[in-house]
Amino acid sequence: MDYRNRFYFLFLSDSFVVLIAIFLGVFLSNNYLEITTKELLFSSFILVITHHLFGYLYKLYKKSWEYASIGELIIIFKIITLSVLTTGVIQIIIFQDAYIRLLMITWMLHILLIGGPRFCWRVVRNRKTKELHNKKRTLIVGAGSAGMMVVRQLLQNVDAELLPIVFIDDDVKKHQLEILGIPVIGGRRQIERVVREYNIENIVIAIPSLRGKELNEIFQLCVETKRKTQTIPMLEDLMTGKISINQFLDVQEEDLLGREPVVLDVDGVSEFIKDKVVLITGAGGSIGSEICRQVSLFDPKKLILLGHGENSIYSIKMDLEEEYCHKKIEFCTEIADIQDYEKMMFVMNKYRPHIVYHAAAHKHVPLMECNPEEAVKNNVIGTLNVANAASWNHIENFVMVSTDKAVNPTSVMGATKRLAEILIQNMNSKSNTKFVTVRFGNVLGSRGSVIPLFKRQIQKGGPVTVTHPEMVRYFMTIPEASRLVLQAGALANGGEIFVLDMGEPVKIIDLAKNLIRLSGKSIEEIGIKFTGVRPGEKLFEELLKVDEVHEEQVYPKIHIGKSIDQDVESIMQLLEEFTQMDSEMLKTRLLFLSNTHVGNRRLAVL
Repeated sequence: MDYRNRFYFLFLSDSFVVLIAIFLGVFLSNNYLEITTKELLFSSFILVITHHLFGYLYKLYKKSWEYASIGELIIIFKIITLSVLTTGVIQIIIFQDAYIRLLMITWMLHILLIGGPRFCWRVVRNRKTKELHNKKRTLIVGAGSAGMMVVRQLLQNVDAELLPIVFIDDDVKKHQLEILGIPVIGGRRQIERVVREYNIENIVIAIPSLRGKELNEIFQLCVETKRKTQTIPMLEDLMTGKISINQFLDVQEEDLLGREPVVLDVDGVSEFIKDKVVLITGAGGSIGSEICRQVSLFDPKKLILLGHGENSIYSIKMDLEEEYCHKKIEFCTEIADIQDYEKMMFVMNKYRPHIVYHAAAHKHVPLMECNPEEAVKNNVIGTLNVANAASWNHIENFVMVSTDKAVNPTSVMGATKRLAEILIQNMNSKSNTKFVTVRFGNVLGSRGSVIPLFKRQIQKGGPVTVTHPEMVRYFMTIPEASRLVLQAGALANGGEIFVLDMGEPVKIIDLAKNLIRLSGKSIEEIGIKFTGVRPGEKLFEELLKVDEVHEEQVYPKIHIGKSIDQDVESIMQLLEEFTQMDSEMLKTRLLFLSNTHVGNRRLAVL
């Protein structure tokens, strides 16, 4: 409220309060029988006039009552005392009498009714200030409808931990305006200055539709401030009430990739999956469970969830039945080990799926270095079991999930996945089933990935462990990985290796620094410790081998690798003999076969 409006408000309210005081005084003093209406009205008029006259002289209406102190109380005492005494003197002059008892009671009521509300104002302000002292001063990036919604609800919610202080918005038309009492200072380039000048503790990015490079640019500007940065949920979730505006989200790792997410050919995938029977191996894992969710969006007739761990399979089944209860999808579960060939044959014959997504595998590089025989059993023999069962039962499509670590592998895990790729490509040439492979980079948020590890280390106070300062990786999100699997199946002719265009590789140390800063901590506070490259690790990963590179893009951001001939006979011989080898000999053999190219030596389907 500006000074002019505030003056009018206090002038009128004080006039009303003075009249109430004198009329209550009449009632309490029992003088209503002795004083005439004319005398009462005249005395009331004089009291109001003298109150405002002395109030003007003592600058009563220029005081900031939220900061009132004993000095303001003394001023009120002087104004009311002088106005009551003046009224008494005028009563004696005009009426030859002063109503002392009435004036004394009016004086007390006058002080109570004029001073009380003003000092209550200060009490409320002190309480509010105490509450605000515990709130974190917050910069809101985005002064649009979402930003306004954030500010409105933060101000209304007394339990909110954040206090909106200032807006930042790139729309120059909003600069220097106040929205809901919060000033809009400037554009994104002003973020660092605003954080410094306004003592900002938290940043909330209130632009839920922002994605890709533009969002990444804003994140990087926020990172430089070393303040905790959060985003808000999607606007449609806020509008429908699914999510509260106060449920701010920590910056998602995928938002730091600096590229637009992959979008599905919805019509093509829907036609491929709708009303089909689909089987997913490893359905309880990070990738497998997301494939289940993505497949369910396209209305399959039946979805078979196959996995070795009963708890994870139970959990994903419950999630799917709850999330897709409005769809007529039959969810079936099979607790099975892919190393059991007879069980795989039984499952394929029982359900006769149209599509198999093979996501079951051992994926942890360090663990597989210590257990190469288990990697062979699961990643190679297990894959061969599922693939052969699919072929024998005339399954239409088989999509295998692989990894960029299968390209020129230096680890046991990468080598076993490469051998599985070779066997799958070989089977495609001898079977009516379409066999294809999908290669992933590192999947953000999956079990055992670097991001959850970094987050746990930051929460514990550090240090964050990075193997090497020059370590780089390609990254993709779990939904992107799952969409690529679905898209590959829809695009498959058989024998291809599909690869997602993941933009530029990301340095692991840069990712660690960004996560530290976005959590509101400093690099010095958390610390980064270099642990050294582990056995089997490479400083960089590749998506395709030189002889696999194909110029064609079969779909935006999806590349296809050329099929090449490999020494399948030697791989089959290894599968017969590996149990007699020690770990070092087995690792050497795996790496040799997975990095060797031999032409025209193929094996028929078993």
